[in-house]
Amino acid sequence: MASKAIFSKIRRSLTTVPRRHHLSTSAATASESYASDEHAIVMKGVRISGRPLYLDMQSTTPLDPRVFDAMNASSIHDYGNPHSRTHLYGWEAENAVEVARIQVAKLIGASPKEIVFVSGATEANNTVVKGVMHFYKDKKRHVITTQTEHKCVLDSCRHLQQEGFDVTYLPVKTDGLVDLEMLREAIRPDTGLVSVMAVNNEIGVVQPMEEIGRICKEFKIPFHTDAAQAIGKIEVDVEKWNVSFMSMSGHKIYGPKGVGAMYVRRRPRVRLEPLMNGGGQERGLRSGTLATQQVVGFGVACELAMKEMEYDEKWVKRLQERLLNGVREKLDGVVVNGSMESRYAGNLNLSFAYVEGESLLMGLKEVAVSSGSACTSASLEPSYVLRALGVDEDMAHTSIRFGIGRFTTEEEIDRAVELTVKQVEKLREMSPLYEMVKEGIDIKNIQWSQH
Repeated sequence: MASKAIFSKIRRSLTTVPRRHHLSTSAATASESYASDEHAIVMKGVRISGRPLYLDMQSTTPLDPRVFDAMNASSIHDYGNPHSRTHLYGWEAENAVEVARIQVAKLIGASPKEIVFVSGATEANNTVVKGVMHFYKDKKRHVITTQTEHKCVLDSCRHLQQEGFDVTYLPVKTDGLVDLEMLREAIRPDTGLVSVMAVNNEIGVVQPMEEIGRICKEFKIPFHTDAAQAIGKIEVDVEKWNVSFMSMSGHKIYGPKGVGAMYVRRRPRVRLEPLMNGGGQERGLRSGTLATQQVVGFGVACELAMKEMEYDEKWVKRLQERLLNGVREKLDGVVVNGSMESRYAGNLNLSFAYVEGESLLMGLKEVAVSSGSACTSASLEPSYVLRALGVDEDMAHTSIRFGIGRFTTEEEIDRAVELTVKQVEKLREMSPLYEMVKEGIDIKNIQWSQH
C-alpha cells in the first residue's frame, strides 16, 4: 500500500503539466528588454538576451504535453518487458505496444502487422536500403535515389557502392521535384530498390508520390520512402502511394526522441535482411527489447496528428504566409527555395541576396533556426540540397530554414520577422555589393581583376 501511495503521488506531481507551454521568452514585444542579467543566457560562449524563439521544427518538435502524460502513466504502470510472455506485467506492456502499433498504422493507412518499431528514421532507412539489396544481391545490383535525399540514405547508398552495387542519384528540377521521365529511364532489369523522400527536410517540397509509386509498380520494383517529415503533416496512404517500405520518426510529430517505425508491406511481400541479430523481436527484423514508454508516446503522437492534422495544416499555412509576407514587405532580394505549389507549409527555406549566410545565422541569436539539415549543420559548406536545385553558391550560403509547427504563435512569427529584417538590413549596410546593386550596377557582368 505504501509503494502504491508513493507511485500515486509521483504521478500527480509529474502530470501537472500545462497543456500549452511557452517555447521562448523572445516573443515579447520589442519594447521589452531582455538584456538584464536576470534573463540573459550564456551557453557555448554565446550570450543571448532571452530564451530564443523556436523555429526549427524540421530538426525536432517539442513534446506535446498530452504525449508526455501518456508516457508518464505508462512509465509507472507498464514497466514490464513487452516480450515477457509468462506473466501479467509482460502482457500489459505488450498490450501497450500493440495499441501504439495500431495508432501508427492508422495514420498511414497500413495494417498493424506491417509496422516494425525501431529507434528512428535513420535506422529504418539504413535497414531498408542495405537490407533489401543484401537479401536480393544475387539478382539485384542497382539502386535509384535522388541527390536531395537525407544524408543517411545517401551514405547508405555509398556504403552499397563500396560493396560493388550500382547507384543512380537522380538530379531534381529547379523546384526540387523529381523528373518522372528521368526516373523511368533510369530503371534497369537489375534495379532492386527506388528510394525517394516524401517531404524534403531542408526545403519542404512534396514529391509526386503516387506517380512514383505507379512507375515502381509497373516495373515491379520495391519503392521506399523516408516519410519522417511527412507523417502527421500531409495525408499519407501507403496503398495510394504503393510504397513497399516507409521510414518514420517520433520526434518529428511532437513525440519522443529515440523511437520510430518502419512500414514493411506484407502483400506483395518484399524481403530484407535485418541489420541486427538477437532475440528475433519485431518479426525478426529488429531484435532488442522495445522501449515501451517511447513506443506509447509515438503512438499517441500519431493519434493526435491524425485528429488535428487539418487544424494544424491551416494554422501552419497561416503562419507561413504571415512570415513570408512580413519579410517580403520590408526586404527585396528574398527567394523561396523549392516549389511553393508542392510544399509542406511548415518548412520555409529562404535565401537573402547580398548577405553572408553565417553572419546572418549568428546574428539571429534570438531565433532558433538553421541553414539546413540538423545532421549536416556542423559543415560550413553550402547545402547539397540547394546545390542540386541549381541555386548559386552565394545564395545557397545565405539560406535560412524557418520551421513552423503546432505550438508556434503569431507573436513569435512577428518577432522573427522583426529580428530577421533588422539583421539583414544591418548586414546589407556593410555590403559593398548591395550598394553597387542599389546604384544599378549589374554585378554579375563585372570582370573582377586578379591581384
